[in-house]
Amino acid sequence: MRHDLLSDALSAIKNAEAVGKKSVVVPASSLVASVLKVMQEYGYIGQFEVVDDGRGGKIEVELVGKINDCNSIRPRFSVKKDGYEKYERRFLPAADFGILIVTTSRGVMSHEKAKELKTGGKLLAYVY
Repeated sequence: MRHDLLSDALSAIKNAEAVGKKSVVVPASSLVASVLKVMQEYGYIGQFEVVDDGRGGKIEVELVGKINDCNSIRPRFSVKKDGYEKYERRFLPAADFGILIVTTSRGVMSHEKAKELKTGGKLLAYVY
């Protein structure tokens, strides 16, 4: 029984990257697909495809070997529009290295785009 699909998906991606696989299958949900889309925009993963197997679905993700670490953030901390620096220091190894993925009233996006749009949200994950 799965409790946190995002955490399961990111763990599977991180483990597959560590052993050098070219693709991985992760559990599907709209949140997982949104996070994967942000990761794809920043070049951390290649193409991904949602496969409906009749039992909730799966997402097949093409890996490009650029992920050092990725994980979900629990609890989902709320962040004000000017409070991203605190969490960048906590979850990312260096300035301008990696992204935080946040959900906002305007959808799922990176912390860089959220800062640009001057909007707060809740932290979902980090990737570098």
